[in-house]
Amino acid sequence: MNPQYQHLSANERDQIAVMRSQGHSLRAIALQLGRSPATLSRELTRNAPPVHRGYYLPHKAQARASARRSAAVRKPRLKEPAIRHYVRRQLKRGWSPELIAGRIKHLGWTQTVSPEAIYQFVYTEARALIPFLARAHRRRLRRGYSRKYAESRILGRVPLSERPLEANKRETFGHWEADTLIGRLAHSALAIAVERKARYSRLKKLSRKKAPEMRRMLTRSLSHYPKRTRKSITYDNGLENAQHQQVNRVLGTKSFFCAPYTSQDKGTVEHMAGLVRRIFPKRTNFDMVTTSQIQAVERWLNNRPMKCLKFLTPAEVFRQGVALRG
Repeated sequence: MNPQYQHLSANERDQIAVMRSQGHSLRAIALQLGRSPATLSRELTRNAPPVHRGYYLPHKAQARASARRSAAVRKPRLKEPAIRHYVRRQLKRGWSPELIAGRIKHLGWTQTVSPEAIYQFVYTEARALIPFLARAHRRRLRRGYSRKYAESRILGRVPLSERPLEANKRETFGHWEADTLIGRLAHSALAIAVERKARYSRLKKLSRKKAPEMRRMLTRSLSHYPKRTRKSITYDNGLENAQHQQVNRVLGTKSFFCAPYTSQDKGTVEHMAGLVRRIFPKRTNFDMVTTSQIQAVERWLNNRPMKCLKFLTPAEVFRQGVALRG
């Protein structure tokens, strides 16, 4: 009985590369490794570079072989034909994977699925359905911000939990939230700062989404307001906010930061940014947006009545706050 076949190891692939470079024949290499010449012939055919067939790079060959084995043992998602049909139909109706999975469970089907299984099905077996997802990213993205750095590189961060109660309850003027909007077709970005009580907004284009540009935007936009309207600024953990301490020294403010991956905690600026996106969608090239266009959007935001302000405009409420004494 023949022993069970074993795939070539990384060490064996290294030996193949070395002996080939020394001019040894396939039979000599096979004898040295205790392998069949046919095995080595298949290896050189299947795992050679796709362009330069005469070359054999062992580390690349190992990676190709590992990827092929991984794909071969990958189990298909949503094996049940009825579920696959239901998922396809509901995605085309605009349902999210979470809604579909929850509805299947609610209907009492024998076999249920998770939202993650539906996402995997779409991205591995039914990519034509990607446009029906809410985000429709061509590549599957991880939730939240980049995990490239395990810890924040912003020094002097103070958590949002320490922000004064008066700021949380919007009892006084002067507590701001800051954010940036980027376009997919440009290096430039749009910075926005919003005063929490009045919902008053300041907008300015940044040539780059970098800390010095964000610092200059905040200090120049807010410095001409009375000191009582410059108490704190709440940020997310983007590196464009790394110079917040310099901002504090100029404006006399204090900085507070959302917990990682919870930028929704600064909901005031997130809401106003959503309104800005009506004018400048995500694919906007901010390099092509003029200062006058940005100022027009800023005026639109600040002169738009809001129900939470009892149908006053942010500009009217903010002017009242600036006019207050003490």
